[in-house]
Amino acid sequence: MAEAGKKSVWQKKENAEAFLRDERGAVPGAGLQMSVIECMIREWAPAAKRVLDLGCGDGVLGRYLLGAFPGAECVFADFSDPMLEAARGKLGSGHRLVKADFSSPAWVKSVRQYAPFDAIVSGFAIHHLHDDRKKELYSEILGLLSPGGVFLNLEHVKSRTPEVERLFEEFYTDHLHGCLLGVDPGASREAAADVYRNRPDREEDKPALVEDQCEWLRETGYRDVDCFFKVFAIAIFGGRK
Repeated sequence: MAEAGKKSVWQKKENAEAFLRDERGAVPGAGLQMSVIECMIREWAPAAKRVLDLGCGDGVLGRYLLGAFPGAECVFADFSDPMLEAARGKLGSGHRLVKADFSSPAWVKSVRQYAPFDAIVSGFAIHHLHDDRKKELYSEILGLLSPGGVFLNLEHVKSRTPEVERLFEEFYTDHLHGCLLGVDPGASREAAADVYRNRPDREEDKPALVEDQCEWLRETGYRDVDCFFKVFAIAIFGGRK
């Protein structure tokens, strides 16, 4: 996500559509990630009635949680009009979709009327922000949670060494190649590597170490903070109010 006042690459319809078409299904371990998030919410907020999906994209995470918690209401928030259009197409009518730019504190105004939330989940929506803004955002999210409410962040995090980052790129490229083969049986692995190396948001990407982010959450006031899942540079971490 771009800094406040700057256009993000995800505001371009062609980038959003290409990501949802070609890359969404390539995220390694997506099914397990969903299961871990569901497990944490069932443990900490088993009677969740109101959920906020930050950076909803086409709504995949929130839609999964609506299936797991059929009595819940879900608010889907994203800063990208093309992403919100995709979510609307997948969700149909009767759901709350809100435009919210997380790079500025003003985003809270767009969802405050629906608060408090029993669970707030974020899917790859925060790693484009600078560290100081991440810390502020975690505090803003805490203020939207109900007592005991849970925040879970599914995120691209920083690797500690270049070697681990290289291994992650190879790992992700293999999954992306498999995804592309489903569309084009002749797709080469080098083509998948090019897609990864030249992904539109590469210049916007500002991942931080998961250990640092967990410490920021503790400093902000979250309880039971931990990293609940991590494969190379993809992690689920968070805590509860």
